[in-house]
Amino acid sequence: MAPLPVVSPAALDRVRGALWGVYIADALSMPVHWYYDIRRLQQDFGRITGYEAPKKVHPGSIMSVSSTGGHGRGGQSGRIVGDIINHGKHDRWGKPGVHYHEGMAAGENTLNALCARVATRGIAQRCAWSAEAFLEDYVKFMTTPGSHNDTYAESYHRDFFRNWAAGVPPEKCSQGTEGHNTASIGGFVTLPPVILSCLRQGLDAAQDAAVRLLALTHESRALGQYAKVYSQLVFELAQGREAKEAIRAAAADVGVDLDKALRYDYDDTTVVQRVYGSACYITDSFPSVLYLAYKHADSFEDAVLANTNAGGENCHRGSALGAIVGAAHGASGIPPRLIEGLHDSRAIRTEIEQYITALFPEEAAAEKAGGVATAAAAAGGSGGGEL
Repeated sequence: MAPLPVVSPAALDRVRGALWGVYIADALSMPVHWYYDIRRLQQDFGRITGYEAPKKVHPGSIMSVSSTGGHGRGGQSGRIVGDIINHGKHDRWGKPGVHYHEGMAAGENTLNALCARVATRGIAQRCAWSAEAFLEDYVKFMTTPGSHNDTYAESYHRDFFRNWAAGVPPEKCSQGTEGHNTASIGGFVTLPPVILSCLRQGLDAAQDAAVRLLALTHESRALGQYAKVYSQLVFELAQGREAKEAIRAAAADVGVDLDKALRYDYDDTTVVQRVYGSACYITDSFPSVLYLAYKHADSFEDAVLANTNAGGENCHRGSALGAIVGAAHGASGIPPRLIEGLHDSRAIRTEIEQYITALFPEEAAAEKAGGVATAAAAAGGSGGGEL
């Protein structure tokens, strides 16, 4: 059997950067999540440059017409929200103007990003990605009162637990058949820790794992195809591929003409809102992710702040973007204030380091010992390629 490739210190930095990026971009956008009216965003917050708490009233909230018993719109007679998940939040859904993330603190993460932390912790605990283990951890997290502080849960969570509460086995609880809102960027938020856990095994393994994870919660062939492209981009950036080159390749794979968007004399918000679209649908949101990643390839901070201030589905779009630019720059290229300002920064740091140590133990030990010795040398010169 060929020796496993050595993961370089630079690659470890890029893995850390990708994971931090998921949480940073989400938390920056949380207070203005689903602000489609940019004038109101600017009225409420000006231009966001750091972490903020949400306002008490959300000007575009549709929770009052969203189903608490399953996916999509509907009434609030269902008790999936309140009794099964998002405990104690049911009464907040039936009232107009309630913020999706009411009561959350500045720098706090929304539910999907918290599920990425669930995936990260599970991988660290078991030293590998496992679909069965993730389902076990996901169900436990979502059904445990007090496990998180978010008010809103996306359709796919509500559908999953509607099925689960009816006795359907977890592996068969994914959200319905392909529909207009099934192929949503929200499904990408949990992918980075799974993709990066396959860094030694190769791109095919990373893509297979990403598609498998999505299938647990989203029955969407379209979303799976986009996930393969996204997985390749994150994977190759973690390996050190030049960012703009990698992003251009991903754009070509999904038929996005980045040059056309860059030729417009528009600001970022206008491109996201009017050229590609700021909604959750993957056909709108993924081109916006690629555009922002490409235009701001030289600055992690500029990319994630441009995403936040563009409004719309900026939390989940932001997490997908944050992993890309985080992998491109590494944790060392992220401003410390954005890491330290996260509400749960210390816990997240611990989880990321446990993930690194579990998946790349020799490299982590070498890094700890001096930061320059290769893992192969630390292991007695076992050889293998280097990432």
